[in-house]
Amino acid sequence: MSRDALKTFILASSIICGVSYMASWDLNLPPLVGTLWKGTGVSLLAVWAALSARNRAGWEITAIMGFGALGDVLLEVMGMIPGALAFLVGHRIAIGLYQRYRRRDLTGNQMLLVLTLVPAVVLTAFFLPAARSSAWGVAVYATVLSLMAATALTSRFPLSQVGLGAMMFVVSDLLIFARSGPLHGLTWVGFAVWILYYFGQVLICRGLVLALPNLEAEDQAPAEDAPPNLSIHAAT
Repeated sequence: MSRDALKTFILASSIICGVSYMASWDLNLPPLVGTLWKGTGVSLLAVWAALSARNRAGWEITAIMGFGALGDVLLEVMGMIPGALAFLVGHRIAIGLYQRYRRRDLTGNQMLLVLTLVPAVVLTAFFLPAARSSAWGVAVYATVLSLMAATALTSRFPLSQVGLGAMMFVVSDLLIFARSGPLHGLTWVGFAVWILYYFGQVLICRGLVLALPNLEAEDQAPAEDAPPNLSIHAAT
């Protein structure tokens, strides 16, 4: 099997696992089986990214997906805080990556959106949990989450994939916080959380991996196309 065929197989397997995971909720599976099923979707995205990794940025994409998969598993086996810490590491890596490839031609409206996004997400997250003792921890997590989304929106990676995927991740997490508050007990919330999260990760991963070679070529082009540095020496 060629590398391209293997990558296609792994990506398709990830999507099958990610979609079918929702069907497993009614199967009364052993907790370990359900946890492994949950973690497989994004783990395969990490494998798919690793097969394309050639440099620091490529391995950072792999790490972002890897910590996402770790967070999925830790949420099930150790609870909210360990899972959130794993996601925070992934968000922090993503922020650094997006900052290195940030756009320099933002319009006023785009800048306003970014400046509004972070406080809006943090304040919304703070007021959602019913258990007020957890509100400050939720706000801290939401700060890093919203910065991840803001830097994705201001990066040169495709907005239709990476930017959209980051915003889907944000909405998914806000729904998690709302599930312990105003949306408690609503069946559709669980499906919305997973669909937005998983397919947000798919969009982020594909967008990063496929766009990275073009962005690197753009960054190298000026140096390659620059005229030689000619020095004029006076004859002596």
